[in-house]
Amino acid sequence: MVYAIASFCAIFLMLLSVGMLLFYREASLKRISEVINPRPKPKTLLNTIQQTGFGLGTVLEQVQQLLPKSKQEISIILQRLQRAGYRGESAVNIFYGFKVVTPLTLCAVAMLTGLAAMSPFFVYALTLGVGFLLPDFWLGKQIAARQKRIRLGLPDVLDLIVICVEAGLSLDQATARTTHELKSAQPDLCDELSVVVLEQRAGRARSEAWRHMADRTDEESLRNLVSMIVQAEQFGTSIAKTLRIHSDTLRSQRVQGVEEQAAKTSVKLVFPLVLFIFPALFLVTLGPAVILMSESFKSMLNQ
Repeated sequence: MVYAIASFCAIFLMLLSVGMLLFYREASLKRISEVINPRPKPKTLLNTIQQTGFGLGTVLEQVQQLLPKSKQEISIILQRLQRAGYRGESAVNIFYGFKVVTPLTLCAVAMLTGLAAMSPFFVYALTLGVGFLLPDFWLGKQIAARQKRIRLGLPDVLDLIVICVEAGLSLDQATARTTHELKSAQPDLCDELSVVVLEQRAGRARSEAWRHMADRTDEESLRNLVSMIVQAEQFGTSIAKTLRIHSDTLRSQRVQGVEEQAAKTSVKLVFPLVLFIFPALFLVTLGPAVILMSESFKSMLNQ
């Protein structure tokens, strides 16, 4: 009986191995070929512009020289661009180029559409001011959107880091593994974590690398996370437990934020009701009565 079971298991494993070789051979060969001969990544528009000698990026870099700027202002713009996720060497020049090109474009649009004929000084002054401030407004929107994506994706990233730490990895290894696994799902946060991993490999202390990430993003949830990690490292508490508590806290804060927005809805509806709905309601309900009263008064006066 024992020999029969052993022979049956051996035959089953052999058939299973043959089936896996037949069905997954193409996938294995494809993976091996990609590792040996990696294909070049598709060119993006930014890479094409940077590789070609003439393009929009080159024009903007040349035009931005017309705009006076100080070192302090450049450092502030560079910090804002990093918070928005733009770390390229030409990002500052392209941004200042847009601050020059956008007002000129709006002035040209006002001239072609005929708006400048009504009041040339006012229209041109307005277009120049709006065009100069429009890149800053756009950059602020990009920073806010990226911070929101980081804030919403932080609990998921912390959950995977906790799983890796509980599996036996250190915090640095868990961070690197999480960055690799969630790169497509949470690109913004994984991009910042990859910078943290690179700084730690370069010899920077863990707490300092995490603090730099919090300064780059200017996100309050990341600042709280860094403080908890530093305290756990100093006092020797469990990193996994600390990260799990912070993840649960972030989810609770998200639910509380939604409940707060729902509670504010009744107050926000007061202004549309008073300004738009109530006047129309009064007009519909009292309008016929007013018409009848006016007609009756006219008939009485005529008599």
